[in-house]
Amino acid sequence: MARRSGLGRGLSALIPTDALKDRGALVELAVSIVRPNPRQPRERFDENGLAALTASVREVGLLQPVLVRQVGESEYELIAGERRWRAARRAGLDTIPAIIRTASEGESLQQALIENLNREELNPLEEAAGYQQLIEDFGLTHEQLSTRVGKSRVAITNALRLFQLPPSVQRLVAEDRITAGHARALLGTPDRAFQEAFARKAAQEQLSVRAVEDAVRLHNERSQPQDIERPRPSPTRLRPPGILELEELLADHLSTKVRVDMGANRGKVIIEFATLEDLERIYRAMTEPN
Repeated sequence: MARRSGLGRGLSALIPTDALKDRGALVELAVSIVRPNPRQPRERFDENGLAALTASVREVGLLQPVLVRQVGESEYELIAGERRWRAARRAGLDTIPAIIRTASEGESLQQALIENLNREELNPLEEAAGYQQLIEDFGLTHEQLSTRVGKSRVAITNALRLFQLPPSVQRLVAEDRITAGHARALLGTPDRAFQEAFARKAAQEQLSVRAVEDAVRLHNERSQPQDIERPRPSPTRLRPPGILELEELLADHLSTKVRVDMGANRGKVIIEFATLEDLERIYRAMTEPN
């Protein structure tokens, strides 16, 4: 016998009618005619968490609808809620509660990315990939992205910096053997061989982030030439008027962190980027007409 969703009076008793008008039609769809979003940012689902959700669905049904868009005469694609859909399939449900939205593929992906970044426990690399995809595919600035996902610009920049690490270190982060904090600490040195070796050491010995920071600091000190006198720090100078405003204008235009340093006779502009693709995006922003 087909198992009911376990909602009793149905989701219409839980979601106000006005909300349904705003969000789209609420229906019960056959699980078999719903397919996942092929560009879903999540690559792996925690097996223990999915098993727990499946057990809950078997016991009380699915209390929260998935969000879908129609892609064929009798086929629907998930916008958000793949974890719930997977649990419903495992639990043997024939139908699943769904809210149908009219959305283009681009809108569908953007909604899926933003919901996942806000609600799912993505690992740090999946989170960074979601940020990068929103920036690349939808032309969002870091400021717009921070508003949509509820994170600061600094948090987004720090997440994207993980792509600067060697692939072996990224894999340790993805496998949860070291944290994003460990990884960012390793970015304190440009020595990629040291990054790889000490990342493995940190994973094997379960070192703290502070221990990694101290090791990186010591490695940098040892790597400096001993016969060259270190320059004395120059006295703090007030920055010329307008520099901060120009930094902010450049940062907004290029959607990344920008630093302007002014010397007595010349200056320099430092532009941060996360990946080769991000550098290409910055190049296009600097060279292509608006």
